[in-house]
Amino acid sequence: MKSTATIPIILGISLLGMACGEKQSSYYWKSKEVTVSAFNSVPWQTDTLHNLAAWGDTLKPGMKCVAISRDLFEMGLDYNTPVKIEGLKGMYLVKDKMHFRWRNKIDIYMGTDIKKARNWGRKKLTIYYPAKKDSLSPAPE
Repeated sequence: MKSTATIPIILGISLLGMACGEKQSSYYWKSKEVTVSAFNSVPWQTDTLHNLAAWGDTLKPGMKCVAISRDLFEMGLDYNTPVKIEGLKGMYLVKDKMHFRWRNKIDIYMGTDIKKARNWGRKKLTIYYPAKKDSLSPAPE
């Protein structure tokens, strides 16, 4: 059985390969300005299974993950898609999805640190995510 520590390493190697040109012909980084807020895994912000994300992942404080509005699925953001967020270090993974009412929005997971999430607030930022090239894809930006 693989340990959960190996998953980020494998993902990092895959993304490094993309950045180094190994898969350069099949992927490119797209950008999109979205509203970025934060969420916590506390009962009053979610439901009774406050640590359980939409695709069945268990969220734990310290994880670098995001929830996305469902309209972003059409743009190629889906389960486990890596996302870079303007001004933040590292890569975040799409692990959760928001209620249907939200549009053009992502929430950064901030564990149980409600104060940190409130201090973050709501911002308009650019996110970057890999998109698979095909014959109909626009040229990279």
